[in-house]
Amino acid sequence: MSTIRFFRHSTQLFRYHIPTEFILLAIIEFMALMLSIYLALEFRFFENGWTVTFSEFLPKAILFALILQLSLVAFGVYQRQGGRFFEVLVLRIASGLLLGMIPLGVSFYIAPTLFLGRGVLALSLLFSFIFLVAIRYYFRKVVKERNLWSRILVLGSGRNANLIRQAQKAGELNSLNIVAYISMKSDMQSELESISDVLNKPLVQYVEEKDIDEIVLAMDDRRAAGISAKDLLDCKMSGIDILDMVSFFERRTGKIRLDMMSPSWLYLSDGFRISTFRFIGKRFFDLAIVIIFLPFALPIMLLVAIAIYIESMGKGGILYSQTRIKQDGKPFQIYKFRSMVSDAEKDGVARWASKNDSRITRVGSIIRKGRLDELPQLFNVLKGDMSFVGPRPERPEFVAKLAKKIPYYEERHRVKPGLTGWAQICYPYGSSEKDSLEKLQYDLYYVKNYSIYLDMLILLQTFEVVILGKGAQ
Repeated sequence: MSTIRFFRHSTQLFRYHIPTEFILLAIIEFMALMLSIYLALEFRFFENGWTVTFSEFLPKAILFALILQLSLVAFGVYQRQGGRFFEVLVLRIASGLLLGMIPLGVSFYIAPTLFLGRGVLALSLLFSFIFLVAIRYYFRKVVKERNLWSRILVLGSGRNANLIRQAQKAGELNSLNIVAYISMKSDMQSELESISDVLNKPLVQYVEEKDIDEIVLAMDDRRAAGISAKDLLDCKMSGIDILDMVSFFERRTGKIRLDMMSPSWLYLSDGFRISTFRFIGKRFFDLAIVIIFLPFALPIMLLVAIAIYIESMGKGGILYSQTRIKQDGKPFQIYKFRSMVSDAEKDGVARWASKNDSRITRVGSIIRKGRLDELPQLFNVLKGDMSFVGPRPERPEFVAKLAKKIPYYEERHRVKPGLTGWAQICYPYGSSEKDSLEKLQYDLYYVKNYSIYLDMLILLQTFEVVILGKGAQ
């Protein structure tokens, strides 16, 4: 499969589908960020004029726009859910621009020739904020008219189709326009019956009249649905994308719905590819990230260690190790800063951490919010037991229990566990079997669709989790 595939309303980069409006936004906002810095020059040196040409200043403008846009990605500005509430989106934009000053300052230190004066930098930030908020406000108006959203036709109006309806009401399915639900002969009774259409013409004709981009097969029983293979083939040959329910949710929500999946879907679908090249590439990526990150992490780790030592008055360890399960179901020792009292499990019974857990110390509650207790796992990554990105490793007691109750749970051990993961940025902290089921659906998506691009996306969005304390306990 090619690295990039273009569809009418989305672009597939590696195995990750990006909505068209996000690509347009990224391009427009990149240009807006560059325009901001040139506009700042005009205002800053209005009386005396520029002392450099447009092309001479271009590398600085590109660096400014690139770093700030990556910072916006890290703050979830380009997530499907990111623009649901405009006030929150404005806060994300402001936070992304301000926090982007840190890597921008580091780049000035590394490459002094790219330095920007304080006046120009401050004006550039102000103009960037104004432009980005204005662009997003305008795009919300355009998208509200649904001109950029994928036009979806759902074949079915029964129990399966109702799952789509429920997910859309819950805000789980965004950036799409469900044009119609079509009643099928095999459909069970549901609340969709009153709003569904009846197909009284050839399917391909209906699709052309309604300008459909994608068809979702949501019949309760395909064999008795009353739609022929030829009808679907005509649509497919006309350039219409046809998806089953599992693939539809995978593409739109970033997870694999276990309640819809059959074993055959797992072994017949694309993905789950393992090769020597991918293994070596991921290992190189892990080592590079750790080597870059470790010099910044070591001073923080020293401060955390001192804080734990002072609070405990030297009693109990600063670090603790715990048995977890890694790739291929093998046990290993994970390292963490101690955030609980030293006798947290004095009765020997393994327990999940919960909200307001009485076992968590004062220092522990602080370092957990910023995930600083996880920093010693950098050495697990160096050792090779873990990857920087992957499903979070679980304790063997929980794995044995969950594997009996949750189908396909052990499939998450097909890859190395990670310090951060897709489930960690998509779902809040989990402390129950229900949460484990939900997070497994995200973990399976990661295992199926792994790429370096997805790893980098997860790393960027992890900064939002760490800085804002999302999902911490």
